[in-house]
Amino acid sequence: MDNIELKKIVEKLVALPRETEWVEFKENFHSPEEIGQRISALSNSARLLDKSFGYLIYMA
Repeated sequence: MDNIELKKIVEKLVALPRETEWVEFKENFHSPEEIGQRISALSNSARLLDKSFGYLIYMA
């Protein structure tokens, strides 16, 4: 995936009206354990909702 494709994905996700079971936005960093738990939860939710991916996006 190149930067252009990544930018398009992020733009689509940011345009969503709110977070979903498979997309989360965070503003600060968390412990490695918490990040792992969030990724696992997003992955499981994406699979249950027949999505190809779950996304955890850190905003600056």
